[in-house]
Amino acid sequence: MNSVKKKSQQELKEQRVVILGLARQGTSLARYLAELGADVTVSDVRQEEALADAIQELEGLPIRYALGGHPPNLLDGADLLCLSGGVPLDIPIVEEARKRDLPVSNDAQIFLERCPAPVIGITGSAGKTTTTAMTGEMCRAAGFRTWVGGNIGNPLIDDLDEIRPTDKVVMELSSFQLELMRNSPHIAAVLNITPNHLDRHEDMEAYIAAKRNIIAHQTEEDFALLGYDDANARSLALETPAQLLWFSGGAEVEKGAFKTNGELTLRLNGCDGTICEADEIELLGKHNILNVLASSVLAGVAGVPLEAIREVATTFEGVEHRLELVREWKGARWYDDSIATAPERSIAALRSFDAPVVLLAGGRDKDLPWGPFTDEAIHNVRTLITFGEAGPMIARVVRERLAEEDETSLTDIVEVDTLEQAVEAAAGIVESGDVVLLSPGGTSFDAFQDFAERGDRFKEFVRAL
Repeated sequence: MNSVKKKSQQELKEQRVVILGLARQGTSLARYLAELGADVTVSDVRQEEALADAIQELEGLPIRYALGGHPPNLLDGADLLCLSGGVPLDIPIVEEARKRDLPVSNDAQIFLERCPAPVIGITGSAGKTTTTAMTGEMCRAAGFRTWVGGNIGNPLIDDLDEIRPTDKVVMELSSFQLELMRNSPHIAAVLNITPNHLDRHEDMEAYIAAKRNIIAHQTEEDFALLGYDDANARSLALETPAQLLWFSGGAEVEKGAFKTNGELTLRLNGCDGTICEADEIELLGKHNILNVLASSVLAGVAGVPLEAIREVATTFEGVEHRLELVREWKGARWYDDSIATAPERSIAALRSFDAPVVLLAGGRDKDLPWGPFTDEAIHNVRTLITFGEAGPMIARVVRERLAEEDETSLTDIVEVDTLEQAVEAAAGIVESGDVVLLSPGGTSFDAFQDFAERGDRFKEFVRAL
């Protein structure tokens, strides 16, 4: 039933494994392998002081550490090289491993090879976290024992020993994880593919190639769900032998889910059923209608009845840091959308509101195009506040675009250095009826560990007002 050729845990015992990167994925994988009996060495370019928490978490396990760099002699006698998500494939030690024909893997691949239950895998440039979480909730609403994880937060390899064949497993997969994949999940979704992570992938073709891996290794017994409205996702229909499913916000698809005349319809196994009316969905934004449609198909093909799908579709309120209402203050609503690490995500967030918007944008750029963002900002933002490493660049491109337009809604651009200063600036100008929106468009790595930490800090600053 599953396209993944299952491997046993026994194969990893007594193997010599080198793990690059002691972030969340690397830490979980090191624990799993060490407890299994593998000979584990962890290497990280950071020094011990910066890794103290992770090292303490692994205290007592027979793990060696090589810190401050990745010396090539780490590969001597190794059987397997594993990469954390943030480790590029073009660094010298990875290239040396390939010259030696040393297998290269990661926690997601090892999990997928050994998970006893069929996996629902989800990727996309935007919407994958919400879709993953919602699909998991639909499975739970139907009474299934359900595991949700992967790139969404907790590496599922932490739970591998507890997962049963009858469980449901919903896994978010990033392009970083997928570029190493040699297997595909039983049910796989590509929601959309738009420019993202071009600071990491060589070009758009390389980025699409990484995403393609989620469906490329499927069989005729598997299922591939593609976003019909996205040209890059739709083009992947020729890349998999799996049974094709679709979701669309406007086109009536033969198999899958679609929205027409304000109604969401699920069409599976030759039967049509109404999921809900579009205005019954709690989530903000038109993009979240697509997420509901995708989740409904994934849950439906996994065996979740329509009633459970409908229940979650009309009650799901979202996940943390994704258009999350933090508080109302000075008559304005303050939203945390720290997950918006690409300009396109910020555009989707802006289109979720009719009220005047004070937008906080910045962070670190990923070499992505900002043209569509600037058009959206000058027509749908009242005040733009930029911060972080990319702040000056964002302010400059918006000002250049602003000079070309006669009619705009943007009245001011404020440049500050930090997120805290951005919140303070917003507090000084906000008016009743406004929306204050943190939707940065850049990553958090200029100042924070990840988007979650950035969102947490934003909420702290806003609640302290």
